Amino acid sequence: MPILHFKGKSVIQNHHHTVKFHELEAVKNKGLSKEPSLDDNLIVHGDNLVALKALLPTYAGKVKCIYIDPPYNTGNEHWVYNDNVSSPMIQQWLGKEVAREDLSRHDKWCSMMYPRLTLLRELLQDDGVIFISIDDTEVHNLRAMLDEIFGEKNFIATICWQKRYSTSNDTVDLSTTHDFILAYAKERKFDERGKARPILNRMERTAENNKMYKNPDNDPRGLWRPDNYLCNKSADERPNLYYPVVHPKTGEEIWPKKTAVWRYSKEKHGQNVKDNRVWWGLNGTNKVPAYKRFLSDVGGVLPSTWWTFEDAGHNDEAKKELAIIFHEQEDLFDTPKPVRLIKRLVQLATDDEERFIVLDSFAGSGTTAHAVLDLNIEDSGERRFILVECEDYADKLTAERVRRVSKGVKGAKDEKLKKGLGGTFSYYELGKPIDIDKMLEGDDLPSYANLAHYAFFTATGETFDPKKMKEKEFYIGSSSTYEVFMLYAPDAAQLREMALNLDFAEQIEKKFSGKAKLVFAPACFLEEFDLRDRNIRFAQLPFEIYRLAE
Repeated sequence: MPILHFKGKSVIQNHHHTVKFHELEAVKNKGLSKEPSLDDNLIVHGDNLVALKALLPTYAGKVKCIYIDPPYNTGNEHWVYNDNVSSPMIQQWLGKEVAREDLSRHDKWCSMMYPRLTLLRELLQDDGVIFISIDDTEVHNLRAMLDEIFGEKNFIATICWQKRYSTSNDTVDLSTTHDFILAYAKERKFDERGKARPILNRMERTAENNKMYKNPDNDPRGLWRPDNYLCNKSADERPNLYYPVVHPKTGEEIWPKKTAVWRYSKEKHGQNVKDNRVWWGLNGTNKVPAYKRFLSDVGGVLPSTWWTFEDAGHNDEAKKELAIIFHEQEDLFDTPKPVRLIKRLVQLATDDEERFIVLDSFAGSGTTAHAVLDLNIEDSGERRFILVECEDYADKLTAERVRRVSKGVKGAKDEKLKKGLGGTFSYYELGKPIDIDKMLEGDDLPSYANLAHYAFFTATGETFDPKKMKEKEFYIGSSSTYEVFMLYAPDAAQLREMALNLDFAEQIEKKFSGKAKLVFAPACFLEEFDLRDRNIRFAQLPFEIYRLAE
């Protein structure tokens, strides 16, 4: 497979490993939940690379659908590459706007995207899907990066979305009316013949889709339409499908063309006749049969890769949606996406049967959260959203949009939006990094919950469930191998008094008699043979968190 090379790749290819885990600090008055929780809908304000790393302990392998709308790198956005990488070359890039005349702007864009895409893949569940909006400027580079990070076999399709309903006369040569949306699976499944198994849902049928279905013979099975009884294979290719069928009215033997044989085997044709699925016309005079395909058989509509503005909205519609929600302000966002577009993507990747998680780490105006809440109202689903936004407008625009659409928007024509879409969310800011060196010095000690997230995920490689944590009992959760405990308090004086002793060992041995126990603690007062007899493994804080992960 061809590999994409760009300036800076050798530096940032594994940069996601060096990004420190950071605490996530709830800001109660900015959310809509009574008590902030990482199990809620989330809006996280902060650098999206750091935020994705901070979300890993709770959400690795749990996200069903990702949609991102990163900078297109057209030279007009004036975005800044600011990842904290120590390379002298990248240090020269930091804090400088990436404009059209920047000769290294494509390298910078790839350097920005690569570690984020890597972390996004880690957050996806095995049957998860990622959708990425992009235009001609970087679509070729993005496709190459995704082939490398996700694997070429996991490519699903490139969707062309008609973002404008008319041409623009202020462009040169050709007016661009579409964007691309690249779709990749985390892990596609294939059948024994190597054919990809479906990973996306079909779209709900509309009246337009169903207008060809009639019932001229009053079949009790309901609406149906005549379908071709021939296929595109020749008699040489499919000799078993080249045979005569008997016309029921004339008794004549009807042969298919040698270049287009029957679609069904002789045995299947006999079954079709028995099931009254062979149609010779209302008067029984057609020369070639058709197959009666019932509406009840067909299921949803298989979407194409060409999405018109009638089906999925357009940029102007998206701006009007924002104008209704923020009626007191103008020109809030240059390139918002319409709710219909994101709803369509989320519908393809999720359904209403599970509490699926939808993540957008370039949240912008918050359309993804709006789409998720709207879709949940439509089908009574329980999807959750996670938004990450690094810009200063995370509170005043991104989160504020969610507050307004949740509570209701006066003057909205859509009755759902006018009444309010409901839902809650918790708002988080990125806190300080969990720094092992500072822990040794007793400075900037993380909270119990934040260190529990970090220690559990780093040591076990499994996601941390905050609902299972019992801080008073120093219990932080169960992995596939261990019941995990952590003797810790964010206070240097208390830490000096904490140790794994006989009393604690006996307590957890009684309460958790089956699985092995892993205990993080600053010190241990038990001998190795005693730990072994009680099926306990001691891991000294903070040193052994990393060693256990190796």
